Amino acid sequence: MPKVGMEPIRRAALVKATIVEIGRSGSLDVTVSQIAKRAGMSSALAHHYFGSKEQIFLAAMRHILSLYGAEVRGALAMADGPRDRLEAILRASFSALNFRREVVGAWLNFYVLAQTRPEARRLLKIYQRRLHANLVHDLKPLVGDRAGQVADGLGAMIDGVYLREALRGMPAEPPDRAQATALSLDYLNQQLEPAR
Repeated sequence: MPKVGMEPIRRAALVKATIVEIGRSGSLDVTVSQIAKRAGMSSALAHHYFGSKEQIFLAAMRHILSLYGAEVRGALAMADGPRDRLEAILRASFSALNFRREVVGAWLNFYVLAQTRPEARRLLKIYQRRLHANLVHDLKPLVGDRAGQVADGLGAMIDGVYLREALRGMPAEPPDRAQATALSLDYLNQQLEPAR
């Protein structure tokens, strides 16, 4: 007999375990059994809640995207003016919550999965559209017609830093958040320079 109220707790544990296991291995070559073991439950229970490893991974990415979105919204609420808002988005993208080894590993695998799985592709497009819209909104008053182009460059910068970090191959070292933030802020400053 299942315990009442345990499903959300177990689902959350499986999502967190998925992020950790994928981050440790650097790939989707982890088994449901490994994920379930890390979450402290049976693989049968993991399959019961999610159906497949892919569904568990997509739930993990939804969780990561949800945390990222909440952090960006919080940072934007504290920002004053378009430039401050742009910096807030970039800082949130490389915050301690978002730019950590296991999340970086999950992102790398998410990019790969989006090439072949429609649901992953749809989630990735939603993320990319929201990021682009937020960037364009605050770039327009600063660079006018170049807003879309600069937003594309900033999005590519964020994705590129995550990809480079994932491929660095030093899992014992935490990602360098300060360097990642400085790199993206430097790009932003270069793009805003002609507008000053």
